[in-house]
Amino acid sequence: MRIFSPPERILRMIDRVSCTTTLAAHGFPLPPTVLTESLEGALRAIERFGEAVVKPLYSTKARGFRLLSADDDLKTELEAHRRESGHPLFYVQKKLDLSGRDLGVVFLGDEYVGTYARVAGEDAWDTTIHSGGHYEAFDADPEVIGIGRRAADLFGLTLTSVDVALTAEGPRVFEVSAFGGFRGLQEGLGIDGPARVADHVIERLRTD
Repeated sequence: MRIFSPPERILRMIDRVSCTTTLAAHGFPLPPTVLTESLEGALRAIERFGEAVVKPLYSTKARGFRLLSADDDLKTELEAHRRESGHPLFYVQKKLDLSGRDLGVVFLGDEYVGTYARVAGEDAWDTTIHSGGHYEAFDADPEVIGIGRRAADLFGLTLTSVDVALTAEGPRVFEVSAFGGFRGLQEGLGIDGPARVADHVIERLRTD
């Protein structure tokens, strides 16, 4: 049976560590990130970053994320995170200044579909819809599209949404999503994502 976005490729992405290490190994610009099973190591990383986001290995819409700073009771917070995530590994990522938004750069096969912005809700530190954010159209420049295309090509899925942040130091890739993009395409760009995917699949079946 022909499967679009083969499961073995999706498995490389839904684990946040696997996705991050794959991107890092291929030289993509990422936020400073520390992976460790040591509570003391995670604590030192947060102190070094000043402010960091601690993420579970499996989650969407920033669920389970903790924004921590060097002034917090880090040992208590990290122990609670470990209990709630059910995993011994700490994924600690420096918090970047996103100016209230980040981007979803979307590809369908080899085709660039468009870019939408996730705009943070009032008083929210993250940009997800789950935290009150909303989608807007965004005119991405060639550098952002190029980074997104290289990241999408790395995983070889049918529909790929690449999460990119624009920082003072240049674009930074957060992750590549195997499942994101439909709502952002619809609400941000007015594009019917499922219909586009269906047309793409039918065309591939006719021509391959």
